[in-house]
Amino acid sequence: MPTNTAQWTPKILTSSAAPQRLIDEMGQAIFGHFDGPVTQLGIDKFRYFNEMDKPASSWAKHFDYKQFQFISLVTPHYVIGVALADIRYIGSAFCYLYDIKTNQLIETSWLKPLGLGYRMSESPMQGRAKIKGKNGSVEFVIEQGNWQLQLNTLGIEANVHLQPQPLSLPMAMCNPTGYSGWTYTQKHNALKVTGSLIINHEPQPLQRVTAGYDFSAGYMRRETSWRWASINSLTEQGSLGLNLAAGVNETGCHENVFWHNGERHLLGPVHFEFTRHTDNKTSAGSWRVYSDNGQVELTFTPKNCRQEKLNLWLLKSNFRQYLGRFDGYIVDNLGEKHRLDNVLGLTEDHFARW
Repeated sequence: MPTNTAQWTPKILTSSAAPQRLIDEMGQAIFGHFDGPVTQLGIDKFRYFNEMDKPASSWAKHFDYKQFQFISLVTPHYVIGVALADIRYIGSAFCYLYDIKTNQLIETSWLKPLGLGYRMSESPMQGRAKIKGKNGSVEFVIEQGNWQLQLNTLGIEANVHLQPQPLSLPMAMCNPTGYSGWTYTQKHNALKVTGSLIINHEPQPLQRVTAGYDFSAGYMRRETSWRWASINSLTEQGSLGLNLAAGVNETGCHENVFWHNGERHLLGPVHFEFTRHTDNKTSAGSWRVYSDNGQVELTFTPKNCRQEKLNLWLLKSNFRQYLGRFDGYIVDNLGEKHRLDNVLGLTEDHFARW
């Protein structure tokens, strides 16, 4: 159970009601933390300027906009990660299936040019994102802010709904990005899962399955990099969800958040310490993820990795998503210390030129 600690003085970070539309009447993004998804982004209303205060061209306004969505499912035996991304020039997706006991990972991916053969949801409240090919299909369905995953690949047949606990709030926020851009990020972890999940012809019980999603979109930097940590777990303490990141959302507020039994705790900035350069993906060194004020102190030990390097001249991606175990503690905004002991989770190190 959580225990009191004197290391952290509680300080509640505030949020406001979500606007109906992210872009206001002046054509600018509304910044800050929100208590739910915005209904629409309204990018057609965005007044986009270049670095010299001139209106950006219609070409730039279209191709500078990026969007990606991600879902992680964690069962007692498997971790499933599935992502869809639209960087305008290219649409891409991946799915992996990780066997926890055997430490084996299999994966597949999709790559589609210039908006052909895939679609993305324009709203974090309502819409569909999907891609398909010879290796299977992926579809994310969002209805009134609730997420559904339909997946058919790698021996996985899934039609599942991600359901938050009553009164549980997502992390939804918008920050300035670069000189003229903005990034809207919405995440919710430690969600219950209902529906149907079959892996290698075996139906999976869903009582001990938990999940999280990520909806991110906006006018990001031409060269963008981030570090990320995520947990969706059912422990003796109850359900634990965690999202920590550095590299995109640090201008004004942070996307760092901890959920305990559905209760959301917004956190401050964190640091990531790790060794990027390693020749063996399964023997990468441990990570330290921590905050200066003592609220977060975690060690992550990688066990396996999904990685991909793409060098397409103008476009580049160096992506590593690690699966492993977290140890340490998190202090919530009520001053309660939550100890993590060998808790399964993810970290990520990503560079993108887009």
